[in-house]
Amino acid sequence: MSTDDEAPEPLEPRVGPVPEADPRFRPYHHPAAGWGAARSVTRFLVEERALVDGPRAIMKMNHENGGFDCPGCAWPDDTKGLHLDICENGIKHVTWEMTRKRVGREFFAAHSVTELSGWSDYDLENQGRLTEPMAYDPASDHYVPISWKDAFEVVGATLRGLDSPHRAAFYTSGRLGNEATFLYQLMARELGTNNLPDCSNMCHEASGRALQASLGTGKGTVDLKDWESADALFILGVNAASNAPRMLTALAEADRRGAQIVHVNPLVEAAATRTIVPHDFTDMALCRTTRTSTLNLQPRIGGDMALLRGMAKAVLEQSASDPKALDVAFIDRHTTGFEEYRALCEATPWEELEHQSGLSRADILKAAQVYGEADRSIVSWCLGLTQHEHGVDTVREIVNLLLLRGNLGREGAGPSPVRGHSNVQGNRTCGIDHRPTDAFLDRLAEACRIDPPREHGLDTVRTIQAMRDGEVTVFVGMGGNFALAAPDTPATYAALRSCDLTVQVSTKLNRSHVVHGRAALILPCLGRTEKDHQRKGVQSTSVEDSMSMVHMSVGMKRPASPHLLSEPAIVAGMARAALPDSETPWDWYIEDYDRIRDTMAEALDGFEDFNRRVRLPLGFRIKQPARELVFLTPSGRAEFSAAALPDVVPGAGTLALGTMRSHDQWNTTIYSDNDRYRGIKNLRTLVFMNRADMRERGIPDMGPVDITSTAKDGSERFLNGYTAVPYDIPRGCAAGYMPEMNVLCALGDYSTQSDQPIMKHVKVTIVPAAA
Repeated sequence: MSTDDEAPEPLEPRVGPVPEADPRFRPYHHPAAGWGAARSVTRFLVEERALVDGPRAIMKMNHENGGFDCPGCAWPDDTKGLHLDICENGIKHVTWEMTRKRVGREFFAAHSVTELSGWSDYDLENQGRLTEPMAYDPASDHYVPISWKDAFEVVGATLRGLDSPHRAAFYTSGRLGNEATFLYQLMARELGTNNLPDCSNMCHEASGRALQASLGTGKGTVDLKDWESADALFILGVNAASNAPRMLTALAEADRRGAQIVHVNPLVEAAATRTIVPHDFTDMALCRTTRTSTLNLQPRIGGDMALLRGMAKAVLEQSASDPKALDVAFIDRHTTGFEEYRALCEATPWEELEHQSGLSRADILKAAQVYGEADRSIVSWCLGLTQHEHGVDTVREIVNLLLLRGNLGREGAGPSPVRGHSNVQGNRTCGIDHRPTDAFLDRLAEACRIDPPREHGLDTVRTIQAMRDGEVTVFVGMGGNFALAAPDTPATYAALRSCDLTVQVSTKLNRSHVVHGRAALILPCLGRTEKDHQRKGVQSTSVEDSMSMVHMSVGMKRPASPHLLSEPAIVAGMARAALPDSETPWDWYIEDYDRIRDTMAEALDGFEDFNRRVRLPLGFRIKQPARELVFLTPSGRAEFSAAALPDVVPGAGTLALGTMRSHDQWNTTIYSDNDRYRGIKNLRTLVFMNRADMRERGIPDMGPVDITSTAKDGSERFLNGYTAVPYDIPRGCAAGYMPEMNVLCALGDYSTQSDQPIMKHVKVTIVPAAA
């Protein structure tokens, strides 16, 4: 077998377990969660041999005292002291981390990187937990053991040898805790760069920029108590049953109290029908279901903005005969730009709103009626709205709609983005931002006695471009699987391989370890479920959920290996080596994380008295000025936007394709080839299509197809031999799984509004597979 470091790898990476049976599609008609989730979890616990450790961990997950935070999604912890605030995916995520399987030096001695490059991503992660630091040896094409001291010196010497700190980039996934996040950004800025790309650049960047422009805050304004008192909930572009399964509890409770629930998604997902909440033992015993929606709307991909504007137009038309349709006092007192927005809505014909949304006027009016009759409304959304060219405008349109009826700054109302990974919002709060504000940098400089750089750094897309072009030569990844999560897979692979050094801080083996730079390090870290022993005892870390609650997380298991270090300790080790003259007390911080939090209290707005408040039951909520109707915008008011309606209708013969996760998947981690809620078994290389679109193209049900995407620059990308699955999706639309389909999204196809890759609106043609 070749051991050439430059050995080629297929442009279409193998992802997921190799199917062991024929693929099958059978439409799913059962409730979300319930016994299906219970059976799935049981099978998973048996397969992972975690029938003891799994239930023990479940009893510690998301508990306010002495528990650990679920490393999965960022949905808030229950406010009523629920003792089983868990979900199917959370249990799988924790069990996957707690596996008894180990990947040590014997494994790496037996398998070259070239060999591992041919393994599926499921097989890579399924080998188990990493146990000690490893360094790539190009002579043998194997990873070999390296001491922590030597590993840190490799990082430090490489960073010290750069002719500019901007030749390094420091990536963060959403799993990193607040304390490690703060130290990580401090290290980068003390080195002299704001090259801090993160997973937010690929998911909710549009939300932050839109909310900042409209309200002066980059976050939603509601909390879980607001969800519990809203009269109407609008859920846009969210597959809650898989992406935020604990939301099902809130939806079920909303239906029971008579609230209206409107789901907006090109696919009617299982969470938008009915559920059996697993911790409701009576419902489980009686198989009693609860509705999770009162109205489902299926716009075309990208048509949400037209729907929202149509709802606003209907509200404005209603106000001509019903003065109570608008909250005139709120608009006059707290907003600016209303008259321009009113004129824009009036000038937009209903025919255009129907054409762009893919919905009838009657359907748009149904949603508008729900909104108009509700005293308090929440609008929630996820990547289905943000990963588009016009994602910022669409989120601002949500704010426009909310402002019309004063749905801001009062209980049960407001905007509510659904963040994905557990601490992605905390990462941004604690300094992971390639475009930091002067106010943040001023406060950081004073608290940490450094002179941080003021020049904006690189985001995710521009980091890949800079690595490709040789401008960035060192890549450090704190968690995640960057090689698979990023767009344009071949381009991302080539960019990583162009680096002088890649460093991956990880818990398990993944694709980013076999797609590496000329020198490469794997630095294994503790998982969130594990005890973090430091000089001053077992340490806790904090996280921030998607509704701005900050709370503690304390591991409960013995570490998978005595050679693992915590993420804060790894950051400190790299920083000591890279900054030998630094006055930052890195070792002192690691002895006791309270010391990190004391510095964070000085440096971060809203973190005052951090150590005391984070130990309160459920932690504390970071202050939100917009929630108090204080708007940190140039006008000092909430600002209506008046963006033009984009043309999202696909051209002749073209389809708009959106990527998504399967149910048995968390981000790039794939547990099986099944997607229970969409009726798929033993298949991931598929594309969901409208049956009429299939017939028009001569594609039979479950027939093989070739997919071609066309980028903005006219270049093409291909996926061949996929299976076309007939599905209830609007004409002109298609959908399939990431990360397999990331190859179709060109590196240059990012939003000019948010710089996010346009993974939810890829222009494709689909034809029967070539013989």
